[in-house]
Parts: sequence; C-alpha cells; structure tokens
Amino acid sequence: MITVKSERFIDTGVSRGPERACLVAVEATNADSVWSVEDSLNELTALAHTAGAEVVGTLRQRLAHPDVATYLGKGRLQELSDLEKQLDCELIIFDDELSPTQQRNLDKALNARVIDRTALILDIFAQHARTREGILQVELAQMEYRLPRLSGQDVEFTRQAGGSRGASGGVGGAIGVRGPGETKLEIDRRRIRSRISELKEEIEDVRRQRAIHRRQREAQAMPVIAVVGYTNAGKSTLFNALTSAGVVAENMLFATLDPVTRNITLPNHQEILVTDTVGFIQKLPTKLIAAFRATLEEVVEADILLEVVDISHENAIEQNETVTEILEELEAADKPRITALNKVDLVDDPDDIDTSLYPNAAPVSALKKQGLDSLMETLARVIAENMVVMDVVIPYRKGDLVELFHRRGNIEKEEHLEDGVHIVGRIHRVLRGYFLPYSIAE
Repeated sequence: MITVKSERFIDTGVSRGPERACLVAVEATNADSVWSVEDSLNELTALAHTAGAEVVGTLRQRLAHPDVATYLGKGRLQELSDLEKQLDCELIIFDDELSPTQQRNLDKALNARVIDRTALILDIFAQHARTREGILQVELAQMEYRLPRLSGQDVEFTRQAGGSRGASGGVGGAIGVRGPGETKLEIDRRRIRSRISELKEEIEDVRRQRAIHRRQREAQAMPVIAVVGYTNAGKSTLFNALTSAGVVAENMLFATLDPVTRNITLPNHQEILVTDTVGFIQKLPTKLIAAFRATLEEVVEADILLEVVDISHENAIEQNETVTEILEELEAADKPRITALNKVDLVDDPDDIDTSLYPNAAPVSALKKQGLDSLMETLARVIAENMVVMDVVIPYRKGDLVELFHRRGNIEKEEHLEDGVHIVGRIHRVLRGYFLPYSIAE
C-alpha cells in the first residue's frame, strides 16, 4: 500500500489481488455482545470481499475469552494450520484485533499471512481515501497500529560496532559510529514515531480549517444535520437523494470516507445544511476513531443527527445499537435524532416495521426516492422543536428580516397587520437577537 508520500510503504497484509482467505473467530462466552459469532463472521466476509479477497473457509471456537498468547486454543490452532494447507489459504483474517504477542505467535505457527479485523478495515480505508484529509487520517491510523507490532526478529545492524583508538593512536572507529550500533528495528520505530508526529500536526491543521468552516456556517445560523449510520446502510444514497450532491454510493462497505456538506431547502422554505459522514461498524478500532477525530467532529458539532438504518438487514437492531455505542463514545448520543428506515422497498411488508424502536422514524427508500417528503417533514418538525420560539411584528420597512425568518426559521403563523408582518414561529438561537426588538411582550 503506497501512502501519501510515495517513498513510504505500509504493508497491512492485503494485496490488490483476489487472495484466498480463511476467517477465524472466537465466540467469547464471557463477552456481552449483541452480535452472534455467525453475524460477525458474515460481516467479516463482506469486509474481505470489499478488500479484494476470496473467502474459502472459516473456523470458530467457543472460549471464555480469546487465548492471550495465540487467540485460539492449542488444538484449534493446529486445526487451523491443517486447514490453511488443505484450502491453500494465502491469508488468514482474525475477527478481533490481535495483540502484538498474539500476532507474533500466530505468524510463527502459520504459513499464511496473518492479519486481524483492524488491519483489514485499515486496508479498505486506504483504498477508498481520496482527499488529502482522508489519506492523512488513514496513514496515521496505520502508523499507530503498526508501531507496537514491529518485530525484533532477524534484526540486522545498520551500523557496525566501533572500536577504540589503537595503541598507535589510530582511530578504530569514526566519531559518531562507535558503540553497539543502531538496529533496523530501532530506526523503523524512530521513523514511525517521527511520521506520527508529522501526521498529527498536519491533521491538526485540517482540524483548525474545519473549525473555521464550522464557525462560518454557524454565522449563517443554518441548522446542521449530520448523516450517520452503519456502513452500507445507504447514507450516501440518501444524501444524494436529498441534495443531488453526486457523492459516490456503491454497494460495498466504506464506499466513502470524506465528509461532504450541502445545503437544502425544506418544504417550509427553511434552509439547512446536511453533512454526510463516514460509516460506523462493530469493533471499530479506537485508534481509527482517534485518527478520524477531525472528520467525526462534524458529528459532535451538528445540531441534529439523521441516522440511516438498513431496515431490510437482519441485523438492523444490532447495527442501530452499535451506532449508538459509538455516538456515546463520541459524546454525541444525546443529540436530537431522526431515523431514516432505509430500503423499505426490500421489505416484504413495510407495515410490519416497528417504528417505535427508533426515534422519529421515517420509512424511506433512498434508491427509489420513496418517503422523502415524509422524512423532510420530520426533519422540519424536529428542527423546529430545537429552536427558540419568537412572536414578533416586523415593520414593513424590514422586509429583509421577514425574508430571513422564512429562510432560516420555521413559521407557524403569519399575518399582515397595519403596522407590519406578524410572525409566530421558531428561529435559530444565533438569530434571536435580530428579532428581539420586534418581539411582542407577553
């Protein structure tokens, strides 16, 4: 995998060819998870296909928790070794993030290349990153993932040990190279740490630019809606249906990584901003969340969340719970939320959908553009509920304020009086000061 700078090479283990892969998972009996091992393996299969691998076999084991040394028990590890030879596996993908110790021990015990779910997701992200910001964030996550996994095996000395000055006064070792020397491992670690520092500085610059753009948007006093959801739930398709943005929308996991913001006008003529964000997934690596902090701040700073749920998926409820868990980790779970129950066209009987399980639910088909009017009305209602109430009489000479209330606010009542336009409605808190001089005293 070539990163943003061509001289740097990070090998996460997945090549661009259709490698033959075996998947491995432990069903941890002590774990409190809403996902079954079968569902998790099915998702890992989809991830492997997205990365370009061909899944030829799976192996699972029921344990209290994964073995701290080899992930699997001794007997199952031998079984996996036999399976990789039998199926001619080039790649073995583990469903959980492996510790550095587990990684090293598995590399010794198996002939095929060993990677875990985190490395697989990082590889997919690297394939799909398009913007400078996305490439930087993926590289940072890769570097932080790779650093503790550098192996000290077969390390060569890049500088030979020096000697002391000889009896005749000659120099046995040049200044600066005497001593035990520096190993390739030490050099690699130092270079990676240096690159991590560089990347964090560059991403911090991106973060500052994002903050500037957000302040500019806040000055416009337009409500910001962040589209969130499980990967491949149809977020980008819905975003395109609402905004005509032309964002890449494909039937694969993590088709888009980079946030895109567009403005739209609701049926009540109110203008809002809608931002498409990166999809979530179970067992999302913590380092990945940290690396994508600049992007995920769009979720944290949004006024309202529009969650897209693939209601046709057999794990729709589990996916919704995973999204909520990640939002809690981002401290954004308490934000007002609207749920677009997407892909209703794939459900046998849409009337059987229990909308009470989801906040402010609106059944839609983003692909066929069904139910969008109802979704827009729900958006308008929830936005209005989170704005300040104003009862004003605006003089006719202030027509610009009337027009501003129409574009930025939600009007519940409007009538033309002798001394001006009487408006009862809700407006963004930032704009409240413009209308206070014309407020009707209670």
